[in-house]
Amino acid sequence: MKTSKRREKLIYKLEEVSRLAHLAPEIINRWEEEFPFLHAGITSKGQKVFRQQDVKIILRLKELLLKEKLTLAGAKRKIEEEFGLLNKTPVHPDKLRKILVEVRDRLEEIRESLEKNPRTR
Repeated sequence: MKTSKRREKLIYKLEEVSRLAHLAPEIINRWEEEFPFLHAGITSKGQKVFRQQDVKIILRLKELLLKEKLTLAGAKRKIEEEFGLLNKTPVHPDKLRKILVEVRDRLEEIRESLEKNPRTR
């Protein structure tokens, strides 16, 4: 990764990231789906934007995948190590929903049990 003498921006539009990384926007979108540590935001006008950190990660991913020929899993592990992201991997939404449903069901069981036994209140 080369550092530029230009002042770094805080936010980059998808088109800017595509131009900087010399990657098609479709590839960046695919990587965003594949790698949970990439966090694009959406502006009020519906434009996808990335933080400086995301741009650095995208540039490093390009290097790891295209130059060093790592697999997606290998590149993911390398990025997590290099950027200190090992503990920031989010829980998959489906897994989180399942856990929340289980908690809700258990709470309902407890509530019903309490209603049947007024002495336990």
